[in-house]
Amino acid sequence: MKIAIIGGGSSYTPELIEGLILRTKTLPVTEVALVDVPEGKKKLDIIHGLTTRMLEKANVPIKVTATLDRRQALEGCSYVITQIRVGLMDARAKDESIPLKYNHLGQETTGAGGFAKALRTIPVILSIARDMEELCPDAWLINFTNPSGIVTEAVLKHSSIRCIGLCNAPIGLLRGLSKYLEIDPDDLYVQYIGLNHLSWANRIFIKGRDVTDELFSNDDFLQYATYTLSGNPGSKELLSVLKAIPSYYLNYFYYERQAVEKEMESLRNGKGTRATQVIAVENELFELYARPDLNEKPPQLSQRGGALYSEAALSLVESIHNNDNKMHIVNVQNKGAIPDLPYDAVIETNCLVNSTGAHALASGNLPVGISALVKAVKTYEQLTIQAAVTGCRQTALLALLSNPLIHGADNAINILNDLLEAHRAYLPQFFGGEGA
Repeated sequence: MKIAIIGGGSSYTPELIEGLILRTKTLPVTEVALVDVPEGKKKLDIIHGLTTRMLEKANVPIKVTATLDRRQALEGCSYVITQIRVGLMDARAKDESIPLKYNHLGQETTGAGGFAKALRTIPVILSIARDMEELCPDAWLINFTNPSGIVTEAVLKHSSIRCIGLCNAPIGLLRGLSKYLEIDPDDLYVQYIGLNHLSWANRIFIKGRDVTDELFSNDDFLQYATYTLSGNPGSKELLSVLKAIPSYYLNYFYYERQAVEKEMESLRNGKGTRATQVIAVENELFELYARPDLNEKPPQLSQRGGALYSEAALSLVESIHNNDNKMHIVNVQNKGAIPDLPYDAVIETNCLVNSTGAHALASGNLPVGISALVKAVKTYEQLTIQAAVTGCRQTALLALLSNPLIHGADNAINILNDLLEAHRAYLPQFFGGEGA
């Protein structure tokens, strides 16, 4: 079994290799092909060295290769994992800072920042899918690249490749909840509904017993659950009304003003945006990774974010390979699971996973308290995909106008123009084909 990791020079890759080491009995991987772009060659070489040392220490006979030739890496693959950032961290910094000029949120996967990232990323992911159609048409594409739901929907709509989107937020919520309840994770079942980075845990079962109402009438539980909303004012009341635990990313919708102010304050005090902070963490990580005596994943990786990413990704691959019909929370086409969303829309929800893929479990219509928000964001997502594929500015503007985090046509127009110009080199579809 050959696995290609596109974006192999990512700081996350050692966690994936650690996961493979732990799964030698269930995933008979023989080769991991790490591939990156020329700008990432230095990091790719460092990761190649570290992962080789990790496998040697564990005495696991997996061959690791590193290349800048994507087609070479894809040939003969069973699984392809994508974890790319088009434009590198400099592009993320622009995504986060440009909207703040207009007092708008610049978060990297929601709002205007996520919009710009999607425009740059979708054409590249589709070019990967086209290579897969030729070189490994039966392979599974496991997409971790953000905005994961939008990118996954683009692949499923514009290629023949089998693709499942992945996020570590659901597994993180489940593990935290089982720890709070002091139960074995296998005894917990949570109904998870919505979209990537716009999802809620709205039914909770312990050993098959529905304890949702019991928990949401418990003040201690409400206090615990406010962590996903960063303890913002009114969090407990909001949770008691929703009777659902929102993903952390709902902070940006329920507490947008506070989120914008926090980002503005970070700029004022010289800390910069999250991109600036991540660059510092990554610099430290790669200094560690380059040490010839390091042969295991360092604990400092936890500061980067993405906890349990390896667990989520590789347990998904396990279920496909071993046809085990286990439940995973992933991003897949709706196909009627949520009847009041488009049939071909990608949603984030509970799925049974086997050798034929991930199959969404029916959850019924969206609860009234979240329905309007989800539908608005899905409209924005589908227009964003259309804009990324066609390079149509009018469609791009309609996408921003549909996003609940964009306020006013004047701001939408200014933000769109600024983002397109800032990322011109990565958006040739909007500039008559010119650009990189």
